[in-house]
Amino acid sequence: MNERIRLREQVILSDNWYTLRKVTFDYQRKNGTWETQSREAYDRGNGATILLHNPATDTVILTRQFRLPTFVNGNPSGMLIETCAGLLDQDHPDDAIRRETQEETGYQLSAVQRVMEAYMSPGSVTERLFFYLAEYSAATERRGGGGVEEEEIDVLELPLRRALAMVASGEIQDGKTIMLLQYLRLQQLAA
Repeated sequence: MNERIRLREQVILSDNWYTLRKVTFDYQRKNGTWETQSREAYDRGNGATILLHNPATDTVILTRQFRLPTFVNGNPSGMLIETCAGLLDQDHPDDAIRRETQEETGYQLSAVQRVMEAYMSPGSVTERLFFYLAEYSAATERRGGGGVEEEEIDVLELPLRRALAMVASGEIQDGKTIMLLQYLRLQQLAA
């Protein structure tokens, strides 16, 4: 643990959907003085995301669904185009992303490639996201998809060039999706 941080108090402000905590701590500044600070942190657990790519056709699988936070922050429809993603729910990230891929897209994957990990909003959210790539083809087994329970997820198959153009035009605004699309494109350029 960091010796320059001493936790003083954690108070749960909300545990309706996930857990919002107010944390009070002492922080030792670089000049050696200590100061007390308070921050709020939203704990929703860690997650995983995946970009499915068909190298033969250079297409990708993305999803589209309603995201309330984007709606209340200016997205008129609230619909967001994204890579398949979900929470780990105590599973290993490799297993969780295979489960989420089947639930959201219907594709059954055996091999996935972990490419990076990132904190997506470290100023307020505890979530660490595990990023994956996987190949699919017309022969990849597919059952169901579209999400579970209250989810209504559209599955989109797009040429990679079109998806990248949608990032440039603002049609794709999801950070994890942009990161994986750019990562895939950089890998193609390096090959």
